[in-house]
Amino acid sequence: MITALGPAQVLLILQGLKWTLLLSVIAFVGGGIGGFIIALCRTSKFLILRAGATGFIEAFRGTPLLLQLFMVYYGLALLNLPLDPWVAVAAGFTLNASAFLGEIWRGSIESVPKGQSEAAYALGLHYWPVMRTIVLPQAVRLSIPPTVGFLVQLIKGTSLAAIVGFTELSRTGQELSNITYRPLLIYSIIGLVYFIICWPVSLFGKRMERKLAVG
Repeated sequence: MITALGPAQVLLILQGLKWTLLLSVIAFVGGGIGGFIIALCRTSKFLILRAGATGFIEAFRGTPLLLQLFMVYYGLALLNLPLDPWVAVAAGFTLNASAFLGEIWRGSIESVPKGQSEAAYALGLHYWPVMRTIVLPQAVRLSIPPTVGFLVQLIKGTSLAAIVGFTELSRTGQELSNITYRPLLIYSIIGLVYFIICWPVSLFGKRMERKLAVG
């Protein structure tokens, strides 16, 4: 299919793919850091930390990602804090990923039997040693399948960045469709590229899920 396009069109698709992958990596890494902090706050003994983390999670999980991107890009511009589209979408996706990964990892942390941490506290260990040596190693193992599943959704979700003028893979497809007047061909190629990216990640997630289930 892709051979039906010229070198210039193929290059544009590859450029869009580059920005899609880069945005996905930044959002996933930034969201991973933020999600880890959110998960720790969500499972903290301090009410104010739990309440703040819960409010953050519910705000981002309970509203559309498209609206969140609008609020970051256009909302800050109304406050005389205009952002470059690249910075705006990176920030929007990172905040969204932080909320979802924070909730995923919160569930994984709370899935670890409480008796283990209670026994550690009874032996005189404090919070951080217990989390580092007992809870988090097991929670990471439990969180791998849903985390990989979220990564697939994140890659596909980057297509929404086009709404604020960020030229990623989907926006590139839209521009090529307008230029070539061949929307079926262009969007078929774009869909194939997304499939080539996401399918191996999905297979990895399923493989890890089966492996961890057996373990």
